[in-house]
Amino acid sequence: MTVQVRCLSSLAAIDPAAWDGLHDGRNPFLRHAFLEGLERCGCLRPEWGWTPRHLTLWRDGRLAAAAPGYLKANSHGEFVFDHAWAAAHARQGLDYYPKWLFAVPYSPVTGPRLLAGDEPSRRALLAAMVQCLGADGLSSAHVNFHGAGEDALFGQDWLPRSDVQYHWRNPGGWADFDAFLAAMDHKHRKNIRQERAKVRREGIRFRRVHGDEASPEDLEAIHRFYLRTFRDYGNAPALTLEFIRYIARKMPRNILIILAIHNDEAIAGAFCLRGEDTLYGRYWGSEAAVPGLHFETCYYQGIEYCLEQGLDRFEPGAQGEHKLARGFLPTFVRSRHYLAHPGFREALRGWCEEETRAVRRYADTLAAHGPFRARD
Repeated sequence: MTVQVRCLSSLAAIDPAAWDGLHDGRNPFLRHAFLEGLERCGCLRPEWGWTPRHLTLWRDGRLAAAAPGYLKANSHGEFVFDHAWAAAHARQGLDYYPKWLFAVPYSPVTGPRLLAGDEPSRRALLAAMVQCLGADGLSSAHVNFHGAGEDALFGQDWLPRSDVQYHWRNPGGWADFDAFLAAMDHKHRKNIRQERAKVRREGIRFRRVHGDEASPEDLEAIHRFYLRTFRDYGNAPALTLEFIRYIARKMPRNILIILAIHNDEAIAGAFCLRGEDTLYGRYWGSEAAVPGLHFETCYYQGIEYCLEQGLDRFEPGAQGEHKLARGFLPTFVRSRHYLAHPGFREALRGWCEEETRAVRRYADTLAAHGPFRARD
């Protein structure tokens, strides 16, 4: 059997069926259409710090394993912050960039990162990462937001980091939104009802459409809202309208668009992706300043959708302690990091351990202030 390692500069070089055969299809961000669409539609550019460099293993000419990878010339769009590590390298006269990132661009969503049908192939991917890192003279490799089931594959040289996100889950089998609210204490239940009532009093209604149900005007509207949010915060928007149209066509049932309608005009919207059992909130924007509109569009409409569709989890994005009061509980997310320089690797090991302890203390504090009534 002949085994070959190849680093590819484009997913267009891989047959979509071969790539998608490496994962179970539960996570839409791993689909060939999504990742290759980012490349095809101008969302990833070297001048923005993103150069595709996907790691693949081939056995007898057939794709056996892969990891979506990117050479990064900065640390933007990753959501695992390592600017201090870059500064430390610079102080020692060493280059931190380019580094090698294995993740989904712009998307802090947990999912498999070592795509293969068996554990030996996943371990072979990690070994190839380290080997290629040394051969190319890169400073580091980073695997961001990998699944918990992959943790045991990493050796001691891969430094672990963790953080907290806020995820909604349905452990009690709530049938509808009223049942969800009934599990909360009086204060939080009352606040949510008041927030929703404010939006209703403004005469705002909502439409939820999948990719194949969305009109061209719907797609244009959600992209317009996305652009407005990024520009309001002074950030450069990366996703193009071409990309939104592309994935709505290629993976229509994975796309959910939530639109707030006032006087028959869309005034706000949220763009989500749907997996097998999880809804992922990604982007939102608004052209109206309405109290409670953000919470209704981004959170409550998504929770209602999950309850209607029988989805177990809703991940609305990174950060945001305000999500706790609205039923999203602290959840650990993880990443792994290999520093090529042994001295830096050992110096950062203790730093990562202390960071993990601090994150766990923070999560314990948050959990003590959750919105749900104690169960008997």
